[in-house]
Amino acid sequence: MPTAREALLDAALAALAYRPWPAVRMADLAGAARVSRQTLYNEFGSKEGLARALVRREADAYLEGVRRLLADPAPPERNLVVAEWIVTRAAARPVLRALLTGAWDERLPAPRPARPGARPAAVPAQRRADEGPPAPGELVAATVACAGEGWAAGCELVVRLALSHVVAPPVPSLEGWRAEGQCAEPESWSPMTPAMTRLIETILSVETTSPRKTIP
Repeated sequence: MPTAREALLDAALAALAYRPWPAVRMADLAGAARVSRQTLYNEFGSKEGLARALVRREADAYLEGVRRLLADPAPPERNLVVAEWIVTRAAARPVLRALLTGAWDERLPAPRPARPGARPAAVPAQRRADEGPPAPGELVAATVACAGEGWAAGCELVVRLALSHVVAPPVPSLEGWRAEGQCAEPESWSPMTPAMTRLIETILSVETTSPRKTIP
């Protein structure tokens, strides 16, 4: 049975599927998790604290998934399995997608660290969450570190390729091809923005070679 904290985080993640974070009410989350509002505030301190905990859990779950995939003995193609897993999971989880790319919008919890000088949370897990989420570059480095030195180079390459796919996914079908061989512009197509271009350049330029970085 999940703890009250996990139930509240699950309720918050579920709420993001149909409403933006500013519209999510703490009372509704407490009701969905079947706990009191006091329990919610005891665990997270505030809505901002809940947001930080939600983002931190997504990062931790992502890294645990990577570790699990890389722990199994397998041929070099296992790195491609990791890349496919990253792309698939990021497509289904907006918070993780924002963590990996740094592209946050108004629908998602704002990844702000706790205010300087704020009293440390009583719950140890919340104290860790209050430190703020890892940056995209830190997640790249931590992902590669999970592979170990023998697999690091190949893992780093496929992770960077996977993240470029997350940032700018391909056109989903070939229905737009014209008879003369040119690609028609799908209605859902949007041009690469300068911000996205800078983001891809940042992902590709992150230094993850020795010493390896890890998420605290």
